[in-house]
Amino acid sequence: MKNTTLSILRFVLLAQLILMVALSAKAQKVADDKTLSPYFFVKSENTEADQLPLKSTKASVNIAGVIADVTVTQRYANEGDSPLEAIYVFPTSTRAAIYGLEMKIGNRTITAEIQEKNKARKNYEAAKSEGKRASLLEQERPNVFQMNVANIQPGDVIEVILKYTELMIPEEGVYEFVYPTVVGPRYSETTTAEASKSNSGFVATPYQKENKLPNYTFGMEVYLSAGMPIQHMNCKTHEVSIAHETISTASLTLDASETQGGNRDFVFEYGLSGDAIESGLLLYEHNDEQFFLAMMQPPKRVTTNQIPPREYIFVVDVSGSMGGFPLNISKKLLRDLITGLRPSDRFNVMVFSGSTGLLSEQALHASAENIETAVNFIDSQRGGGGTRLLPALQQVLDMPRCDVDLSRSVVVVTDGYVSVEKETYDIIRNNLDQTNVYAFGIGSGVNRYIIDGMAHVGGGEPMVITTQKEAHAKAEKFRKYINRPVLTQVKTSFNGIEVYDMEPSTIPDVLAERPVIVFGKYKGTPKGNITISGYTGGASYSKTFKVANYKPSKRNAAIRSLWARERIKLLDDYNGVDSDPETTKEITNLGLKYNLMTAYTSFVAIDHEVVGDGQSVEKVKQPLPLPQGVSNAAVGFDAGTEGVVRKRKKSNVNPVVLSVESFTGKLPIDFETMLAKKVKRLKSCFATTERVDGFEVIISTNETGKVISVEVSAKGMSEALKAKLKAKILKWQFISWRLEGGRTIEFSVRT
Repeated sequence: MKNTTLSILRFVLLAQLILMVALSAKAQKVADDKTLSPYFFVKSENTEADQLPLKSTKASVNIAGVIADVTVTQRYANEGDSPLEAIYVFPTSTRAAIYGLEMKIGNRTITAEIQEKNKARKNYEAAKSEGKRASLLEQERPNVFQMNVANIQPGDVIEVILKYTELMIPEEGVYEFVYPTVVGPRYSETTTAEASKSNSGFVATPYQKENKLPNYTFGMEVYLSAGMPIQHMNCKTHEVSIAHETISTASLTLDASETQGGNRDFVFEYGLSGDAIESGLLLYEHNDEQFFLAMMQPPKRVTTNQIPPREYIFVVDVSGSMGGFPLNISKKLLRDLITGLRPSDRFNVMVFSGSTGLLSEQALHASAENIETAVNFIDSQRGGGGTRLLPALQQVLDMPRCDVDLSRSVVVVTDGYVSVEKETYDIIRNNLDQTNVYAFGIGSGVNRYIIDGMAHVGGGEPMVITTQKEAHAKAEKFRKYINRPVLTQVKTSFNGIEVYDMEPSTIPDVLAERPVIVFGKYKGTPKGNITISGYTGGASYSKTFKVANYKPSKRNAAIRSLWARERIKLLDDYNGVDSDPETTKEITNLGLKYNLMTAYTSFVAIDHEVVGDGQSVEKVKQPLPLPQGVSNAAVGFDAGTEGVVRKRKKSNVNPVVLSVESFTGKLPIDFETMLAKKVKRLKSCFATTERVDGFEVIISTNETGKVISVEVSAKGMSEALKAKLKAKILKWQFISWRLEGGRTIEFSVRT
């Protein structure tokens, strides 16, 4: 009996153990399968930890000729009672070559080392656990970086100083310096388990609510030494003070009212006398390597009498982050682009968020009637849902052509708040022989990496619109840009000088009045000729640089970093979805040799003084402001804790059609049956907290049965619910439609 009891007890214990293991495994799988998301910051009542460790960020910009050198100072302080590890996610220019990092503690400065990424992280974690102050700078995207600062003791003030350089590339005589200030919230399908492998951990970042100013101060100062007379300079994004020291030098400082202006990109423009562009050859010698940079001003734009007809497909982001201000800009832009098409052109419009919607199954002629239909379709859109850019692009690229002779161009309009940049580039690059792809970035905090990258792999130029009043001018500029090439069949030749490692290896057509730029290395004495040639308006055009007329200078040292950054961009940013071990090794070696930040190299600075036990450090993610004009919908839920998503309750609403009336002719016999099925699916729009007895709907359709406009009315219905219903109904299409011409239909619904 005793043995039987023991056997039963062992069985029960074993069963409990198996159950616990299974539940633990299931919980781990749920955690691993959870997708990363941004979340709203909720300040804790725990006063021991300083939850806002970043106190200020300031940029000092020195522009000499065509090269900008930027020093960014981030000031961290611990005003709480517990040691901290501060984590701050921030952007930089997509053209930046980050070449230095320093950490200042009182009067001491620790210069960071560039190391292989995993090694740098390992050394940082070791220093943190040993109680040493340390800082680590890692690249999440070529324009998104994460700064970690460990063991910030109570009362500590630590400054981290980041240095980068970039090339100033003018367009139509105007130079533009852009300093990105905040990373917008990203939509990601990456799971927690995959995040460390794909550098997507930054997606789970806390954000302040919309219209909240940054909780750290922002500073900016610019010194410009143009080398020739400055004709004009201005800043469209911030209030500034400008002082002209001489005809070719000037300084800019941020107005005192803009100390919390870090919620939108800083954009500074200037032009030189007569809209001149700095053309010439820069040389630099460094140990056993010699570098050159050739910049040639292209010919003025030519007038083309005949422009072949084209097919344009406009792909418009209507996700949650585009709601409000960004979507309003998009509507203005699309109206201007579509109404400016020629009758011989054809076009279509696709909208996408978590799913896609299409204006027409086939491209339409740009007639007045079709343009009006498209404008109504665009005006009816409301922001909501995720940003599934990849399926939208693939669907467009798979669409059959209406005419094999037409040149197809896809115009993508988005804020770029996704984390599938490389996959997007791969789709575009694999279809370049069939479709031109152009990108418009919309909003005050655009993900410029994906906008610039889409343009780069598509052989085009990026367009970014930050305010609604810019939309018309940018639309005009875009039409002018793609219709009349400045320089085609561009080639570079070298005579009497041995050149290697040239970037870019091939030069695309120049579709705007901007210089042709070529980097490279040369051997021996600087001599011989470098010639850049092409065709403009059917005539040949060339520019020759006599190398002996230019002398190597230490002032051109930035060319070395800029060349390496261009080579890294080619190898890494557009190398496809899967990493190639050989390419990864080459990028790593470039980063280590040229002291540059890459996806596989990081900067780490370690203070050897031990200041804590390294065990009681509280990790704090610095909350970011939402970019100006971006709504709370970009974050999407109101959880204040990382990874917490509120479970949605099912609605008990049951929508039923009460009556149907057509204002413009008879309806098909089975129309009411089709309508009843579609109305029933509107149940998903209703939350459990909002109830209405019923509502009225007026829809307009085109000749194919596609709904192109919607009006919803009901007593006591919120605007948010109306917007949800409109967005859902706009996706309807009555596929068995057999009538000629569109219809306007009214129906009432009981809930």
